[in-house]
Amino acid sequence: MSSTTTTAYEGFTAEERAAMKAHAKELKTTARRSEADRAAEAVRDVLAKIAEMNDADRVLAERVHAIVTACAPALAPKLWYGMPAYALNGKLVCHFQPAEKFKGRYATIGFSDPAKLDDGAMWPVSYALTEVTPEVEARIGALVKQAVS
Repeated sequence: MSSTTTTAYEGFTAEERAAMKAHAKELKTTARRSEADRAAEAVRDVLAKIAEMNDADRVLAERVHAIVTACAPALAPKLWYGMPAYALNGKLVCHFQPAEKFKGRYATIGFSDPAKLDDGAMWPVSYALTEVTPEVEARIGALVKQAVS
């Protein structure tokens, strides 16, 4: 008989479970809102979530939010798994993931399939973010504009 080492599946982390619960709550909240209230309430939800973040993540999220909404006004802010996100015609284009969310070393700005960032056979869809300098701001703005082009 051969001996194999197996590790027990320990399931989702507490942070992953919290994100899934947040997403379920977001879906229920959105479904309860009237069509007219959805957009305004979604913006308020995103700004409230940003306000709850620790100082380092909040500063980054505020800048990302300002850049995204200025560079791509067609994107609708919304919460996605408890994180600020931006959608076009109901499809998620990009999101901000605070470092604290999954106990990460850095925050990220990520892009989903509808983002038109295609560049050959391989391209990045997530970017580490530690500060928003003028160069970083310009890069985020360019990526967001390309994503919705």
